[in-house]
Amino acid sequence: MRLGRIQKRIMAAMLAFGLLITAGCGANSADQKSSENKENEKERVVKHAVGETKIKGTPKRVVTLTNDATDNTLALGVKPVGAVKSWIGDPYYDFISDDMKGVKVVGEEVQPNLEAIAALKPDLIIGSKVRHEKIYKQLSGIAPTVYTETVGHVWKDNFKLHAKALNKEEEADKQLENWDKKIADFKKKMGDKLDTKVSIIRFLPGVVRIHHNGFPDAIVKEAGLDRPKVQKKEEHSSEVTEERIPDMDGDVMFVLTMEAGDGKATKLEKEWMNKPLFKKLDVVKKDRVYKVNDIYWNLSGGIQGANRMLDDLEKHLAKK
Repeated sequence: MRLGRIQKRIMAAMLAFGLLITAGCGANSADQKSSENKENEKERVVKHAVGETKIKGTPKRVVTLTNDATDNTLALGVKPVGAVKSWIGDPYYDFISDDMKGVKVVGEEVQPNLEAIAALKPDLIIGSKVRHEKIYKQLSGIAPTVYTETVGHVWKDNFKLHAKALNKEEEADKQLENWDKKIADFKKKMGDKLDTKVSIIRFLPGVVRIHHNGFPDAIVKEAGLDRPKVQKKEEHSSEVTEERIPDMDGDVMFVLTMEAGDGKATKLEKEWMNKPLFKKLDVVKKDRVYKVNDIYWNLSGGIQGANRMLDDLEKHLAKK
């Protein structure tokens, strides 16, 4: 009888202790949730091309006004509520179209629609000084707005700034670490072929250009590859007349064609590649001319495009 009372007391004590533990766990869980909420509400100051912008926590309703911002935002796991139309595509590039389903088009990169942006009630707008300097005041009146200086060759700096604005710096660091490993792996595979001189040519409707210092040029440089001396310039690109065809030569040539659907750029590409002077180029004689996707190589401007471009470099160069 006495033993029975003792057992009951022990069981009661254990039950009470268990309830205390449960209560403690609940308190800890509540404290953690409260801490996370406070972190999400924490105000941050982001320095950018036209000043400083205060952003509260992690933005949920993001509008992207440049194609590189759209690429990077998606790469960081954030689906914009609004974005400018891709340079080509209906309305977005093929490689992001599935991820962009339901995203509202807010005009074009060179002419965003302020009313459409405001209607989305964003908590962050990402643009660029080179494109949108004149409308910064209007945009920042709608929502916190962050600008990169420009687009193209500074793609990594832009990716970092986009990540900071989105409160996704940790994820960005992981992706850039993977990028560095990918670059190192490419260089290792290339070995003594890293002195390969890469020519980058682009056909647009009515215009032929040699690339010098844009998005693809920055990646070719980081990959450790060389450029023909005549193509090493500070300017983004230069228009080519038929007399300058010899300037297109290199150990390899990558051909980008911005085909908008009317066939004009493709037609121009065929015309030029059939010119006697073009056929005399060493790179043509050696059959080292490769046509690549203009979206990845030039128009996307973000980390997803960069990775796809590097894949192309490995495909065409590292295994030759």
